[in-house]
Amino acid sequence: MKSKKVVVAIGGSSGSIYAQRLLTKLAEGNKDLTVGIVMSDNAIVNWEIELGPFYKADWPFTFYSKNDFNAPFASGSARYGTMIICPCSMGLLGRIAHGISDDLITRAADVILKERRKLIIVPRETPYNLIHLRNMTQLTEAGAIICPATPSFYSRPTTLDQIADTVVDRVLDLAGIEHLTYRWGENDA
Repeated sequence: MKSKKVVVAIGGSSGSIYAQRLLTKLAEGNKDLTVGIVMSDNAIVNWEIELGPFYKADWPFTFYSKNDFNAPFASGSARYGTMIICPCSMGLLGRIAHGISDDLITRAADVILKERRKLIIVPRETPYNLIHLRNMTQLTEAGAIICPATPSFYSRPTTLDQIADTVVDRVLDLAGIEHLTYRWGENDA
């Protein structure tokens, strides 16, 4: 079986718990995944403010510098099929929407869109202004999937991790990555 290639970009907005839970779930038993990670400078700052110290060595993934245009997913020929940006700031979302490929995150997103592959963006902002909404519309029209960091509660989550997982599990579903989760109509609440 071929390995599924996924790039995860962690943007600089608040919501590091979503990125942490995503990385945790990707690391749990998904042996058929190749995962490349790129983080903005603010992503690391926010992780440390919100969650504590960040250590790349804690994760079984390959990390790439935000300016490493030699990373495999900077080219469509590497055949990364999915990119997840979690969380995504409105500045990052706007740069992607307008084709500004000034770092590895925006270049990889541009590659995913031009190759007609799956780009999943998890914006973490509230409220949205008209510029945010228009940028999200433009990205949706270009083929991206906007999956806001809006938790659900019908599974009756009781911890912050469980609340964040209601978003992360949807992202994993959108990416076509198998995982165990609450399913409406299949689980008792």
